[in-house]
Amino acid sequence: MGRRQFGSVRRLPSGRWQASYTHRGHRHIAPLTFLTKADANAFLSSVETEIRRGQWLDPVGAKVVFSEWAAQWAATIVDLRPSTRARDLGYFERYILPRFGVTELGAIDHMAVRAWIADLAETGLAPATIVKGAQIMGKIMRAAVQAGLIASSPCDGMRLPRIERREMRFLDPGEVMSLANSIDPRYRAAVFLAAYGGLRAGELFGLRAKRVDLLRRTVDVSEIVVDVGGHLYVGPPKTSAGRRVVALPRVTSEPLADHLKANARRPEDFVFTDPEGGPVHLNAWRRRFWAPAVYAAGLAPLRPHDLRHTAVALWIAAGANPKEVATRAGHTSVSFTLDRYGHLFPGSDQRLSDALDALAADSDSVRSSTGSDTSEALRGRTLRARIAHEQDAADTAQQSETALTSGNNSGRNRTRTCGLSRVKAAL
Repeated sequence: MGRRQFGSVRRLPSGRWQASYTHRGHRHIAPLTFLTKADANAFLSSVETEIRRGQWLDPVGAKVVFSEWAAQWAATIVDLRPSTRARDLGYFERYILPRFGVTELGAIDHMAVRAWIADLAETGLAPATIVKGAQIMGKIMRAAVQAGLIASSPCDGMRLPRIERREMRFLDPGEVMSLANSIDPRYRAAVFLAAYGGLRAGELFGLRAKRVDLLRRTVDVSEIVVDVGGHLYVGPPKTSAGRRVVALPRVTSEPLADHLKANARRPEDFVFTDPEGGPVHLNAWRRRFWAPAVYAAGLAPLRPHDLRHTAVALWIAAGANPKEVATRAGHTSVSFTLDRYGHLFPGSDQRLSDALDALAADSDSVRSSTGSDTSEALRGRTLRARIAHEQDAADTAQQSETALTSGNNSGRNRTRTCGLSRVKAAL
Protein backbone atom coordinates (compact mmCIF):
# COMPACT_ATOMS: atom_id res chain seq x y z
CA MET A 1 0.00 0.00 0.00
CA GLY A 2 1.47 3.41 -1.04
CA ARG A 3 2.15 6.35 1.22
CA ARG A 4 -0.77 8.73 1.83
CA GLN A 5 -0.76 11.85 -0.37
CA PHE A 6 -2.91 13.89 2.03
CA GLY A 7 -2.22 14.19 5.76
CA SER A 8 -0.50 11.73 8.04
CA VAL A 9 -1.29 9.40 10.92
CA ARG A 10 0.82 8.31 13.87
CA ARG A 11 0.42 5.96 16.77
CA LEU A 12 0.41 7.51 20.23
CA PRO A 13 1.96 5.92 23.34
CA SER A 14 -1.58 5.12 24.45
CA GLY A 15 -2.01 2.89 21.41
CA ARG A 16 -4.59 5.16 19.76
CA TRP A 17 -4.03 6.84 16.39
CA GLN A 18 -3.77 10.57 15.67
CA ALA A 19 -4.48 12.16 12.28
CA SER A 20 -3.17 15.54 11.05
CA TYR A 21 -3.06 17.48 7.81
CA THR A 22 -1.88 20.81 6.40
CA HIS A 23 -4.23 23.20 4.58
CA ARG A 24 -3.85 26.88 3.69
CA GLY A 25 -0.43 26.91 5.32
CA HIS A 26 -1.58 25.69 8.72
CA ARG A 27 -1.28 22.27 10.31
CA HIS A 28 -4.51 20.90 11.71
CA ILE A 29 -4.79 18.00 14.15
CA ALA A 30 -7.97 15.95 14.31
CA PRO A 31 -10.02 16.92 17.38
CA LEU A 32 -10.26 13.25 18.41
CA THR A 33 -7.93 10.26 18.36
CA PHE A 34 -8.91 6.97 16.73
CA LEU A 35 -8.94 3.37 17.88
CA THR A 36 -7.50 2.03 14.62
CA LYS A 37 -5.26 3.35 11.85
CA ALA A 38 -8.04 2.66 9.35
CA ASP A 39 -10.34 5.01 11.26
CA ALA A 40 -7.70 7.76 11.21
CA ASN A 41 -7.21 7.31 7.46
CA ALA A 42 -10.97 7.42 6.91
CA PHE A 43 -11.08 10.76 8.74
CA LEU A 44 -8.36 12.19 6.49
CA SER A 45 -10.18 10.94 3.40
CA SER A 46 -13.36 12.74 4.49
CA VAL A 47 -11.44 15.97 5.11
CA GLU A 48 -9.79 15.73 1.70
CA THR A 49 -13.19 15.28 0.06
CA GLU A 50 -14.57 18.37 1.87
CA ILE A 51 -11.62 20.45 0.66
CA ARG A 52 -12.11 19.34 -2.95
CA ARG A 53 -15.83 20.16 -2.79
CA GLY A 54 -15.24 23.54 -1.14
CA GLN A 55 -17.07 22.41 2.01
CA TRP A 56 -14.13 22.45 4.41
CA LEU A 57 -14.49 24.43 7.62
CA ASP A 58 -11.61 25.63 9.73
CA PRO A 59 -11.79 23.51 12.92
CA VAL A 60 -10.91 26.54 15.05
CA GLY A 61 -13.13 28.95 13.10
CA ALA A 62 -16.19 28.33 15.24
CA LYS A 63 -14.14 29.28 18.31
CA VAL A 64 -13.45 32.79 17.01
CA VAL A 65 -15.05 35.38 19.32
CA PHE A 66 -17.88 37.27 17.66
CA SER A 67 -16.49 40.74 18.43
CA GLU A 68 -13.14 39.84 16.84
CA TRP A 69 -14.81 38.54 13.69
CA ALA A 70 -17.16 41.55 13.50
CA ALA A 71 -14.16 43.89 13.64
CA GLN A 72 -12.61 42.06 10.67
CA TRP A 73 -15.92 42.22 8.82
CA ALA A 74 -16.34 45.97 9.44
CA ALA A 75 -12.80 46.66 8.18
CA THR A 76 -13.67 45.10 4.80
CA ILE A 77 -16.87 47.07 4.07
CA VAL A 78 -16.30 48.84 0.77
CA ASP A 79 -19.75 48.97 -0.86
CA LEU A 80 -21.55 51.38 1.48
CA ARG A 81 -21.84 55.13 1.43
CA PRO A 82 -20.41 56.94 4.49
CA SER A 83 -23.87 57.67 5.88
CA THR A 84 -25.02 54.07 5.46
CA ARG A 85 -21.82 52.71 6.98
CA ALA A 86 -22.14 55.02 9.99
CA ARG A 87 -25.78 54.02 10.44
CA ASP A 88 -25.03 50.27 10.28
CA LEU A 89 -22.11 50.50 12.70
CA GLY A 90 -24.31 52.49 15.07
CA TYR A 91 -26.92 49.70 15.08
CA PHE A 92 -24.15 47.15 15.59
CA GLU A 93 -22.67 48.91 18.61
CA ARG A 94 -26.03 49.60 20.26
CA TYR A 95 -27.95 46.38 19.69
CA ILE A 96 -25.67 43.54 18.54
CA LEU A 97 -22.30 43.86 20.23
CA PRO A 98 -23.65 44.00 23.82
CA ARG A 99 -25.46 40.67 23.29
CA PHE A 100 -22.98 38.60 21.27
CA GLY A 101 -19.65 40.36 21.73
CA VAL A 102 -17.89 37.70 23.88
CA THR A 103 -19.66 34.67 22.35
CA GLU A 104 -17.86 32.22 20.06
CA LEU A 105 -19.28 32.07 16.53
CA GLY A 106 -20.06 28.37 16.83
CA ALA A 107 -22.13 28.99 19.96
CA ILE A 108 -24.50 31.42 18.21
CA ASP A 109 -27.34 29.23 17.00
CA HIS A 110 -30.79 29.90 15.59
CA MET A 111 -32.47 29.96 19.01
CA ALA A 112 -29.89 32.41 20.37
CA VAL A 113 -30.75 34.84 17.57
CA ARG A 114 -34.50 34.31 18.07
CA ALA A 115 -34.15 35.08 21.78
CA TRP A 116 -32.17 38.22 20.99
CA ILE A 117 -34.86 39.49 18.61
CA ALA A 118 -37.59 38.73 21.14
CA ASP A 119 -35.71 40.64 23.85
CA LEU A 120 -35.31 43.66 21.57
CA ALA A 121 -39.04 43.62 20.90
CA GLU A 122 -39.80 43.54 24.64
CA THR A 123 -37.73 46.68 25.19
CA GLY A 124 -40.17 48.57 22.96
CA LEU A 125 -37.87 49.11 20.00
CA ALA A 126 -39.64 49.95 16.75
CA PRO A 127 -40.02 46.97 14.38
CA ALA A 128 -38.03 48.82 11.72
CA THR A 129 -35.10 49.16 14.14
CA ILE A 130 -35.22 45.47 15.04
CA VAL A 131 -35.36 44.45 11.38
CA LYS A 132 -32.38 46.63 10.51
CA GLY A 133 -30.37 45.19 13.41
CA ALA A 134 -31.23 41.65 12.35
CA GLN A 135 -30.21 42.40 8.77
CA ILE A 136 -26.79 43.63 9.92
CA MET A 137 -26.38 40.55 12.14
CA GLY A 138 -27.25 38.43 9.11
CA LYS A 139 -24.56 40.11 7.02
CA ILE A 140 -21.92 39.42 9.68
CA MET A 141 -22.84 35.75 10.03
CA ARG A 142 -23.12 35.15 6.27
CA ALA A 143 -19.62 36.59 5.91
CA ALA A 144 -18.46 34.05 8.50
CA VAL A 145 -20.00 31.28 6.40
CA GLN A 146 -18.25 32.56 3.28
CA ALA A 147 -14.95 32.68 5.18
CA GLY A 148 -15.32 29.02 6.14
CA LEU A 149 -15.65 29.68 9.88
CA ILE A 150 -19.13 28.21 10.34
CA ALA A 151 -21.25 25.87 8.25
CA SER A 152 -24.41 27.98 8.04
CA SER A 153 -25.80 31.27 9.27
CA PRO A 154 -28.06 31.09 12.33
CA CYS A 155 -29.94 34.10 10.92
CA ASP A 156 -31.22 32.27 7.83
CA GLY A 157 -34.99 31.83 7.85
CA MET A 158 -35.44 34.14 10.83
CA ARG A 159 -38.93 35.58 11.27
CA LEU A 160 -38.85 39.30 11.99
CA PRO A 161 -41.45 41.77 13.30
CA ARG A 162 -43.83 43.23 10.77
CA ILE A 163 -43.08 46.84 9.90
CA GLU A 164 -46.19 48.98 9.87
CA ARG A 165 -45.72 51.65 7.24
CA ARG A 166 -45.62 55.14 8.69
CA GLU A 167 -48.44 57.37 7.56
CA MET A 168 -47.27 59.97 5.07
CA ARG A 169 -47.88 63.66 5.61
CA PHE A 170 -48.88 65.90 2.70
CA LEU A 171 -49.25 69.66 2.51
CA ASP A 172 -51.57 71.48 0.16
CA PRO A 173 -50.30 74.47 -1.87
CA GLY A 174 -51.59 76.94 0.71
CA GLU A 175 -49.66 75.22 3.48
CA VAL A 176 -46.53 75.11 1.33
CA MET A 177 -46.84 78.87 0.81
CA SER A 178 -47.35 79.43 4.54
CA LEU A 179 -44.21 77.41 5.35
CA ALA A 180 -42.17 79.23 2.70
CA ASN A 181 -43.23 82.58 4.12
CA SER A 182 -42.37 81.49 7.69
CA ILE A 183 -38.85 80.21 7.10
CA ASP A 184 -35.70 82.34 6.90
CA PRO A 185 -35.80 84.09 3.48
CA ARG A 186 -32.56 82.43 2.38
CA TYR A 187 -34.41 79.07 2.40
CA ARG A 188 -37.76 80.20 0.97
CA ALA A 189 -36.91 78.87 -2.50
CA ALA A 190 -35.70 75.61 -0.93
CA VAL A 191 -39.20 74.95 0.42
CA PHE A 192 -40.76 75.37 -3.04
CA LEU A 193 -38.04 73.26 -4.66
CA ALA A 194 -38.65 70.41 -2.22
CA ALA A 195 -42.46 70.67 -2.24
CA TYR A 196 -42.89 70.91 -6.03
CA GLY A 197 -39.64 69.41 -7.34
CA GLY A 198 -39.46 66.48 -4.93
CA LEU A 199 -35.76 66.85 -4.09
CA ARG A 200 -34.48 65.02 -1.04
CA ALA A 201 -32.70 67.10 1.61
CA GLY A 202 -29.29 65.83 0.51
CA GLU A 203 -30.10 66.66 -3.11
CA LEU A 204 -31.43 70.06 -2.15
CA PHE A 205 -28.34 71.15 -0.25
CA GLY A 206 -25.99 69.47 -2.73
CA LEU A 207 -27.42 71.47 -5.65
CA ARG A 208 -24.83 73.73 -7.30
CA ALA A 209 -25.60 76.91 -9.22
CA LYS A 210 -24.36 75.44 -12.49
CA ARG A 211 -27.03 72.71 -12.24
CA VAL A 212 -29.88 75.24 -12.40
CA ASP A 213 -31.22 76.16 -15.84
CA LEU A 214 -33.65 79.03 -15.37
CA LEU A 215 -34.30 79.35 -19.09
CA ARG A 216 -35.59 75.79 -19.37
CA ARG A 217 -36.86 75.82 -15.78
CA THR A 218 -34.98 72.64 -14.78
CA VAL A 219 -32.51 71.47 -12.15
CA ASP A 220 -29.95 68.72 -12.74
CA VAL A 221 -29.73 66.47 -9.68
CA SER A 222 -26.14 65.23 -9.84
CA GLU A 223 -24.72 65.55 -6.33
CA ILE A 224 -25.85 65.15 -2.75
CA VAL A 225 -24.48 66.33 0.58
CA VAL A 226 -24.70 63.92 3.53
CA ASP A 227 -24.13 64.91 7.15
CA VAL A 228 -22.51 62.02 9.07
CA GLY A 229 -21.74 62.84 12.67
CA GLY A 230 -21.11 66.48 11.84
CA HIS A 231 -18.87 65.65 8.87
CA LEU A 232 -20.14 66.42 5.38
CA TYR A 233 -19.68 64.05 2.46
CA VAL A 234 -20.33 65.15 -1.12
CA GLY A 235 -20.94 62.57 -3.81
CA PRO A 236 -23.29 61.32 -6.52
CA PRO A 237 -26.87 60.19 -5.78
CA LYS A 238 -27.21 56.74 -4.25
CA THR A 239 -28.62 55.16 -7.43
CA SER A 240 -28.42 55.87 -11.14
CA ALA A 241 -32.14 56.69 -11.07
CA GLY A 242 -31.37 59.43 -8.55
CA ARG A 243 -29.33 61.26 -11.21
CA ARG A 244 -32.05 63.10 -13.08
CA VAL A 245 -33.24 66.39 -14.53
CA VAL A 246 -36.38 67.75 -12.88
CA ALA A 247 -38.66 70.23 -14.65
CA LEU A 248 -40.04 72.95 -12.40
CA PRO A 249 -43.35 74.85 -12.44
CA ARG A 250 -43.18 78.64 -12.26
CA VAL A 251 -44.27 78.55 -8.62
CA THR A 252 -40.80 77.09 -7.99
CA SER A 253 -38.61 78.51 -10.74
CA GLU A 254 -39.51 82.15 -9.99
CA PRO A 255 -38.57 82.06 -6.27
CA LEU A 256 -35.41 80.14 -7.25
CA ALA A 257 -34.50 82.84 -9.76
CA ASP A 258 -35.07 85.52 -7.13
CA HIS A 259 -32.86 83.60 -4.71
CA LEU A 260 -29.99 83.30 -7.18
CA LYS A 261 -30.31 86.98 -8.10
CA ALA A 262 -30.17 88.08 -4.47
CA ASN A 263 -27.35 85.69 -3.55
CA ALA A 264 -24.56 85.81 -6.09
CA ARG A 265 -23.33 82.32 -6.80
CA ARG A 266 -20.41 81.09 -8.86
CA PRO A 267 -21.10 77.98 -10.98
CA GLU A 268 -19.47 75.64 -8.43
CA ASP A 269 -21.16 77.21 -5.40
CA PHE A 270 -24.01 75.51 -3.59
CA VAL A 271 -27.34 77.19 -4.24
CA PHE A 272 -28.29 77.02 -0.54
CA THR A 273 -25.69 77.60 2.15
CA ASP A 274 -25.57 78.19 5.89
CA PRO A 275 -25.51 81.80 7.15
CA GLU A 276 -21.70 81.78 7.12
CA GLY A 277 -21.62 80.76 3.47
CA GLY A 278 -20.59 77.14 3.93
CA PRO A 279 -22.51 73.99 3.04
CA VAL A 280 -25.64 73.24 5.05
CA HIS A 281 -25.38 70.72 7.92
CA LEU A 282 -28.85 69.18 7.88
CA ASN A 283 -29.15 68.41 11.60
CA ALA A 284 -28.16 71.93 12.63
CA TRP A 285 -30.34 73.47 9.90
CA ARG A 286 -33.32 71.47 11.06
CA ARG A 287 -32.98 72.77 14.61
CA ARG A 288 -32.10 76.35 13.72
CA PHE A 289 -34.39 77.10 10.77
CA TRP A 290 -36.80 74.25 9.98
CA ALA A 291 -38.40 73.62 13.38
CA PRO A 292 -39.12 77.32 14.13
CA ALA A 293 -40.68 77.79 10.68
CA VAL A 294 -42.87 74.69 11.03
CA TYR A 295 -44.22 75.91 14.37
CA ALA A 296 -44.69 79.45 13.09
CA ALA A 297 -46.75 78.12 10.17
CA GLY A 298 -48.81 75.93 12.49
CA LEU A 299 -47.80 72.73 10.67
CA ALA A 300 -46.02 70.76 13.42
CA PRO A 301 -45.12 67.96 13.40
CA LEU A 302 -43.51 68.02 9.97
CA ARG A 303 -40.23 66.55 8.66
CA PRO A 304 -38.22 67.93 5.74
CA HIS A 305 -38.84 64.63 3.92
CA ASP A 306 -42.58 65.27 4.12
CA LEU A 307 -42.09 67.95 1.46
CA ARG A 308 -40.95 65.19 -0.90
CA HIS A 309 -44.13 63.23 -0.12
CA THR A 310 -46.03 66.45 -0.78
CA ALA A 311 -44.39 66.81 -4.20
CA VAL A 312 -45.38 63.28 -5.22
CA ALA A 313 -48.94 63.83 -4.00
CA LEU A 314 -49.21 67.08 -5.97
CA TRP A 315 -47.82 65.46 -9.13
CA ILE A 316 -50.39 62.69 -8.90
CA ALA A 317 -53.19 65.16 -8.21
CA ALA A 318 -52.07 67.13 -11.28
CA GLY A 319 -52.47 64.01 -13.44
CA ALA A 320 -48.96 62.45 -13.54
CA ASN A 321 -48.90 58.71 -14.23
CA PRO A 322 -46.77 56.26 -12.18
CA LYS A 323 -43.92 56.26 -14.72
CA GLU A 324 -43.71 60.06 -14.68
CA VAL A 325 -43.74 60.10 -10.89
CA ALA A 326 -40.98 57.46 -10.67
CA THR A 327 -38.78 59.38 -13.11
CA ARG A 328 -39.25 62.77 -11.44
CA ALA A 329 -38.75 61.33 -7.94
CA GLY A 330 -35.68 59.30 -8.88
CA HIS A 331 -37.22 55.99 -7.84
CA THR A 332 -35.41 52.87 -9.03
CA SER A 333 -38.61 51.31 -10.37
CA VAL A 334 -42.25 52.07 -11.08
CA SER A 335 -43.19 49.18 -8.80
CA PHE A 336 -41.70 51.04 -5.83
CA THR A 337 -43.72 54.12 -6.74
CA LEU A 338 -46.93 52.10 -6.91
CA ASP A 339 -46.17 50.27 -3.68
CA ARG A 340 -45.48 53.51 -1.80
CA TYR A 341 -47.95 55.89 -3.44
CA GLY A 342 -50.42 53.65 -5.28
CA HIS A 343 -53.26 54.61 -2.96
CA LEU A 344 -53.01 58.18 -4.26
CA PHE A 345 -54.33 57.24 -7.70
CA PRO A 346 -58.06 56.97 -6.84
CA GLY A 347 -59.23 59.18 -9.72
CA SER A 348 -57.83 56.99 -12.48
CA ASP A 349 -59.13 53.86 -10.74
CA GLN A 350 -62.64 55.34 -10.62
CA ARG A 351 -62.48 56.39 -14.29
CA LEU A 352 -61.48 52.83 -15.19
CA SER A 353 -64.42 51.42 -13.25
CA ASP A 354 -66.81 53.86 -14.99
CA ALA A 355 -65.44 52.85 -18.39
CA LEU A 356 -65.97 49.15 -17.55
CA ASP A 357 -69.54 49.85 -16.48
CA ALA A 358 -70.16 51.70 -19.75
CA LEU A 359 -68.68 48.79 -21.70
CA ALA A 360 -70.87 46.27 -19.91
CA ALA A 361 -73.98 48.42 -20.48
CA ASP A 362 -73.21 48.71 -24.21
CA SER A 363 -72.70 44.96 -24.45
CA ASP A 364 -76.10 44.28 -22.87
CA SER A 365 -77.67 46.81 -25.25
CA VAL A 366 -76.17 45.09 -28.31
CA ARG A 367 -77.35 41.66 -27.21
CA SER A 368 -80.90 42.86 -26.45
CA SER A 369 -81.27 44.62 -29.81
CA THR A 370 -79.77 41.89 -32.04
CA GLY A 371 -80.39 38.79 -29.99
CA SER A 372 -76.76 37.77 -30.48
CA ASP A 373 -73.24 38.90 -29.67
CA THR A 374 -72.05 41.28 -32.39
CA SER A 375 -68.26 41.23 -32.01
CA GLU A 376 -67.64 44.18 -34.35
CA ALA A 377 -70.09 46.37 -32.46
CA LEU A 378 -68.57 45.31 -29.15
CA ARG A 379 -65.07 46.16 -30.37
CA GLY A 380 -66.30 49.55 -31.52
CA ARG A 381 -67.83 50.30 -28.14
CA THR A 382 -64.66 49.09 -26.41
CA LEU A 383 -62.60 51.55 -28.45
CA ARG A 384 -64.99 54.42 -27.73
CA ALA A 385 -64.94 53.64 -23.99
CA ARG A 386 -61.14 53.64 -23.98
CA ILE A 387 -60.96 56.93 -25.88
CA ALA A 388 -63.46 58.51 -23.49
CA HIS A 389 -61.43 57.27 -20.51
CA GLU A 390 -58.17 58.67 -21.89
CA GLN A 391 -59.77 62.00 -22.84
CA ASP A 392 -61.24 62.33 -19.35
CA ALA A 393 -57.82 61.75 -17.80
CA ALA A 394 -56.18 64.27 -20.16
CA ASP A 395 -58.80 66.95 -19.41
CA THR A 396 -58.38 66.44 -15.67
CA ALA A 397 -54.58 66.66 -15.93
CA GLN A 398 -54.77 69.87 -18.00
CA GLN A 399 -57.14 71.55 -15.58
CA SER A 400 -55.03 70.54 -12.58
CA GLU A 401 -51.77 71.68 -14.22
CA THR A 402 -53.25 75.11 -14.90
CA ALA A 403 -54.40 75.44 -11.31
CA LEU A 404 -51.12 74.06 -9.94
CA THR A 405 -49.08 76.98 -11.21
CA SER A 406 -51.50 79.57 -9.85
CA GLY A 407 -50.27 79.19 -6.25
CA ASN A 408 -53.67 79.00 -4.53
CA ASN A 409 -53.16 79.69 -0.81
CA SER A 410 -56.37 78.17 0.54
CA GLY A 411 -56.70 75.10 2.72
CA ARG A 412 -55.26 73.87 6.04
CA ASN A 413 -55.49 70.13 6.38
CA ARG A 414 -52.84 69.01 8.88
CA THR A 415 -53.68 65.32 9.22
CA ARG A 416 -53.99 63.98 5.67
CA THR A 417 -52.41 60.60 5.11
CA CYS A 418 -54.34 59.37 2.09
CA GLY A 419 -57.02 60.66 -0.24
CA LEU A 420 -56.39 63.93 -2.06
CA SER A 421 -59.86 65.38 -2.42
CA ARG A 422 -58.87 68.52 -0.53
CA VAL A 423 -55.57 68.80 -2.32
CA LYS A 424 -57.38 68.62 -5.63
CA ALA A 425 -59.83 71.23 -4.42
CA ALA A 426 -56.94 73.48 -3.48
CA LEU A 427 -55.33 72.93 -6.84
